[in-house]
Amino acid sequence: MTQAELAHAFAQMHQKGNPLMLYNIWDAGSARVITEAGARAVATGSWSVAASQGFDDGEQVPLEIVLMTASRICQTVDVPVSVDFEGAYGLGPTAVSTNVTRLLKLGVVGINIEDQVIGGKGLHKVEDHCRRIRAAREAATEFGVDLFINARTDVFLREANRDWHAGLMPQAVERLQAYAEAGASGLFVPGLVDSDLIARLCEDFELPINVLRVADTAPLAELVETGVSRISHGPAPYRQAIHDLALSYIAGMT
Repeated sequence: MTQAELAHAFAQMHQKGNPLMLYNIWDAGSARVITEAGARAVATGSWSVAASQGFDDGEQVPLEIVLMTASRICQTVDVPVSVDFEGAYGLGPTAVSTNVTRLLKLGVVGINIEDQVIGGKGLHKVEDHCRRIRAAREAATEFGVDLFINARTDVFLREANRDWHAGLMPQAVERLQAYAEAGASGLFVPGLVDSDLIARLCEDFELPINVLRVADTAPLAELVETGVSRISHGPAPYRQAIHDLALSYIAGMT
C-alpha cells in the first residue's frame, strides 16, 4: 500500500467496540516480532525508545535517533506506523511543522503529540498547543498524507490521586474539544483509568478516544464496553522484555 493508503487504513482501525490494540514497540526488531504475531499496526512508545538507547524519557533521546528508529521500522514492516513524538521536539508551530514533515518523509502515518511542556513546567496553554496541532495538520496536508494526529492531554497523568480525576474532567474536556477543532484525529487520555469517566469522554466526542492500559486498569472487556477506539500499552512491553532478559541472564549464570 502507498503511504496515503496506510494512513487511511490506520484511521479505519479506530472503532468503538472494536478498538485498535497497540502493543507499543521501540525498534525495528520489536516491530517485526509483533507484526509476525498478527499486529495490524505498530506504534512506538517514547519511554521505550529512549530506554532502549540508554536515555530517559522527555525528549532526552536526540531527534536524529528517533528519526532513524522510525525510518528502520517503516522499512522493516508493511503495516501502518505511528510514532510517539512527545512534544514534536519543538515549542513553536514552525518547529513542529518541520519535524512532522521529517517523519512523514520516512513513511510514518500517525503521531502522538502531547500538551505537557517538555523540559518545562505544567501544560501548554490551550491556544498555544492548538497552534502546534494545526501546524502538524497543515504539514501533513501539504505533504499529501492524512496523518493520524493523536492529541494527548496529560491532565490526568499529572494527578496521581485518582480521586481527583472526576474534578479534572471539565479541564480535560475543554482541552480535548479545542484539540479536535484544531485538527486532531484522535484524543489520548493517559492516566485516566475510571471506566465511567472514560465512557463519558467516549460519549462526548465523535473522535476516537485512546487510553493507556496499565496493571490496575479495568479488565479489557470493560474497557471495550466504554467505547474506546484505541488501547495502548505504553512502556509495559519493553519493561517486560527487559525483565525477561535479566531473568534469562541470571539463569544462564547459575
